[in-house]
Amino acid sequence: MLTLSAVLALGACESAPDATKSTPAGGGSAKSPGIVAPGKPGEPAKRVSPDEAARLMPDERPNGADYGYVQMMIEHHRQALTMTALAPSRAGNPQVRKVAERISAAQGPEIGAMEGWLKNNGGPRPMAGHDHHAMPGMATEAQLAQLRAARGPAFDTLFVKLMITHHEGAITMAADVLSQGNNVLVEEMASDVIAQQSAEIDRMRSL
Repeated sequence: MLTLSAVLALGACESAPDATKSTPAGGGSAKSPGIVAPGKPGEPAKRVSPDEAARLMPDERPNGADYGYVQMMIEHHRQALTMTALAPSRAGNPQVRKVAERISAAQGPEIGAMEGWLKNNGGPRPMAGHDHHAMPGMATEAQLAQLRAARGPAFDTLFVKLMITHHEGAITMAADVLSQGNNVLVEEMASDVIAQQSAEIDRMRSL
């Protein structure tokens, strides 16, 4: 079934003027037939004006949950990159290094996408009561120091443990914004986080 957005978009294309058609006699312009909008269940579709169509479109303006998620997830991803940057010189298991490479390759561009979203939506918003260190899954400074000091198997074990917890926290944050946010682009980014990081958790648990 077509969504309201898709039907309105199709209707907009249908209602666009055709340059190949001649204008009515007397030089006047033909009246636009309007845009097709779906009716309620059991009711036929109807034609509406562009202004009416705009009012019928879903409101996808970002709300506080969207801004909070994007701003916190940028910091969350940055900590993941801090952790993965340690793996090349400290990991003993080549598979751990490969996991770290995949995480870095995915989350670097995701940070860029989220920063771009913020820029396109007016920049960061104040987040009273939000503490980045209290975000789900974030490693403490003491844990990061322990990770930096570890080498070989000790590093591998701690890295996997901390990163699984980190990913689980990101999934929790993404699930929260899917239920509380309002912006379709944020929803898409959150859905990607859930899919990708769930797969990474499975890979890390298999090491």
